[in-house]
Amino acid sequence: MGLPSAGGITLAEMLGILEPLGLHSLEYHSADEIHLLAETMRRAYEDRNRYLGDSDFTNVPVERLLGQGHLDSLRATIDPERATPSEARLAPRPEPSHTTHLSVIDSAGNAVAVTTTINGSFGAAVVVRGAGFLLNNEMDDFTSRPGVPNMYGLVQGEANAIRPGKRMLSAMTPTIVIGPDGRTELITGTPGGPTIPTSVLQVILAQVEHGLGVQQAVAAARIQHQHLPDLLYYEHGGLEPSVVRELERRGHRLSERPGFSGRVQSIYIAPDGVRFGVSDPRGGGKALGY
Repeated sequence: MGLPSAGGITLAEMLGILEPLGLHSLEYHSADEIHLLAETMRRAYEDRNRYLGDSDFTNVPVERLLGQGHLDSLRATIDPERATPSEARLAPRPEPSHTTHLSVIDSAGNAVAVTTTINGSFGAAVVVRGAGFLLNNEMDDFTSRPGVPNMYGLVQGEANAIRPGKRMLSAMTPTIVIGPDGRTELITGTPGGPTIPTSVLQVILAQVEHGLGVQQAVAAARIQHQHLPDLLYYEHGGLEPSVVRELERRGHRLSERPGFSGRVQSIYIAPDGVRFGVSDPRGGGKALGY
């Protein structure tokens, strides 16, 4: 998904950084793999928060951000043994989940991934009279003050500052994965604020790089790094204590969460055409066929 959703660019940048690193050769959820994912997320979110905004108002350097030279330069700054400190340390804020994602494929193979949101709890708390639906509070996705975190803890820059008629950034990342033979393989997406692009990333990597089934890939514990605050979040019980200790030795500051707000909804299409619909076991969705 393109601007003003930051999700597509952020996901593409993370995949571009990771592509030559051979994650398939690393043990799934090992310290080596989590370290590379966290450092990749940190760098992609730094670019997201610094450069991305409504392209009608801001000259967003998409080609440069996704260019091979930039990806190579970011990858070269990753120390496999040490975390790279971000610029500031800010306390995280809880992330309500008031976004909806649908993944659909019909009998003819037409695939749709769609994400929609009212943002915070009950949106703007205003119901349209006679219509029965809530207005969103997407204004919070703007940068109200550069350097000050929004309700999701994102610290953003001037590119996403509020202006009349301007569209705010979002994190929505509805995604369709096409195989090298042109076949639709995966339809996926999720709610979850700034955890959306990284949740989609990890589901894709779990399947493509590590060979997990779609059910395992969606259910697997997740991590999150969004540059600022400079914390590597991990889902409760999702990492072995030895992996946590090794990541801390490398300089990461870890924070364990009871759960992630992402609720991934995926459809995997096997080579023989069989479809597997999976709703995140974290709740909030359902897989249906017809």
